[in-house]
Amino acid sequence: MLNHPTDMPVKVVRCPTCAGPSIYAASNLYRPFCSIRCKNLDFGAWASATFKLPENQSDSDPAFEKD
Repeated sequence: MLNHPTDMPVKVVRCPTCAGPSIYAASNLYRPFCSIRCKNLDFGAWASATFKLPENQSDSDPAFEKD
């Protein structure tokens, strides 16, 4: 029986950046990342728009079409 918060099992998840093990608990200040390095790499990719959905481009632009 778990009576104390320290008796809780440690949850380990995959780091989204390096795919290594990462402790998912309040003791890990960088969760879900394993380190400050992985957290900063992910933030840098987000800030530079590396993570984006592909844009659906059509062959014509309706704003410039003439009837």
